[in-house]
Amino acid sequence: MAGNTAVRLGGMALDPSVLPTVIENAVIAPDGRALPEIRSELRRIPSVRNAWTVFWLYGQTIGLFVLAAYLNNVITWVITFLLMGRTHAQFASLMHESAHRTLFRHKGANDWVGNWLLGYPVITSTPAYRRVHMAHHKKEFGPEEPDIPLYANYPVTRDSLRRKLLRDATGRTGLKLLRNQIRGFQSPDARVRHTLWKMVVVQILMIAAFTASGYWWMYPVMWVLPYLTLWRVINRLRSIAEHGGLRADSDRRITTHSVTQHAITNFYLVPYKIGYHLAHHVDAGVPFRHLPRYHRYLRENGYVTSSIEYPTYRSLWKAVSGATA
Repeated sequence: MAGNTAVRLGGMALDPSVLPTVIENAVIAPDGRALPEIRSELRRIPSVRNAWTVFWLYGQTIGLFVLAAYLNNVITWVITFLLMGRTHAQFASLMHESAHRTLFRHKGANDWVGNWLLGYPVITSTPAYRRVHMAHHKKEFGPEEPDIPLYANYPVTRDSLRRKLLRDATGRTGLKLLRNQIRGFQSPDARVRHTLWKMVVVQILMIAAFTASGYWWMYPVMWVLPYLTLWRVINRLRSIAEHGGLRADSDRRITTHSVTQHAITNFYLVPYKIGYHLAHHVDAGVPFRHLPRYHRYLRENGYVTSSIEYPTYRSLWKAVSGATA
């Protein structure tokens, strides 16, 4: 990374002088981390509720397909296609939770569900994702940061952001990433090859299920195509909102954006509380259900104020695309 002169970091970073100071309290420390008793409560994993969440994700996904096939009209198919972008975001968010081992208290259950029910259906290896993602949490923008291309060089011009999103929306980004993944079948590492074959098995089972229902074409059109297009757009917009234009620092408010959460974006772009990303980076061991409460603690005790938090995602995206040509 150091030798790549095209990489520019910190263009959206807050100046340390504007960061608010935590007031003396019995909940969080000056660095935002919860004090031991509160931290223990926040880190408690609600396994039963999370199991229901995974079950309901499958239920609503299958239900969407069944309803679309039953109604069988253009409007329903378009709505279903658009909602599949959200579905991929949901699978990815819960897979992310499993990667942090905060989905279930039982490690075996956490990893099995994360792999077979959440990762492989969306062509992702949860262990591989965990390895690079933990590097991201260990030091954002550090030498092992896996997502520099998503975060670097902001702010950009509006035209530049539009071009990036157009590449995503037309499938060019998704196809490029998929081709790179397919090259893993030639990897000298047997683990990589075996993992890819497990993904293939899951995809074959999905194709078989769609074919048995009489709607084989729903797999390429209603599952793979949204993955290659809508999900890539969502992933970029969300990634920008998390770390776009920031830089390495010991203070998480300089490495991670904070955005006020709203119902519509929570529904489509940042499901399962993943939008509370500053709280998540202050303590990556807090399960997603507890992040809103944790963020509230950060607000109540001065670690986050309105002066350093974007009021909407739209305002943040406007800021990151506000550079002059």
